[in-house]
Amino acid sequence: MATDSRKVMVGSLLLLVSTALIMGTAPLVDALPVVVASFAALGLAAGALLVGTSEDARPV
Repeated sequence: MATDSRKVMVGSLLLLVSTALIMGTAPLVDALPVVVASFAALGLAAGALLVGTSEDARPV
């Protein structure tokens, strides 16, 4: 089974950055962090999708 290392790297980077954004904006109560956290949640979903589909086999 070949793994697409580019998908794994981009997915891992998205997961890392999105997690940092969510954890960094959690203590703030402004309206802007809510928007940033929303985009970070989308980044988490995209990163998980990229890592999950990086192999040739059927994704789980």
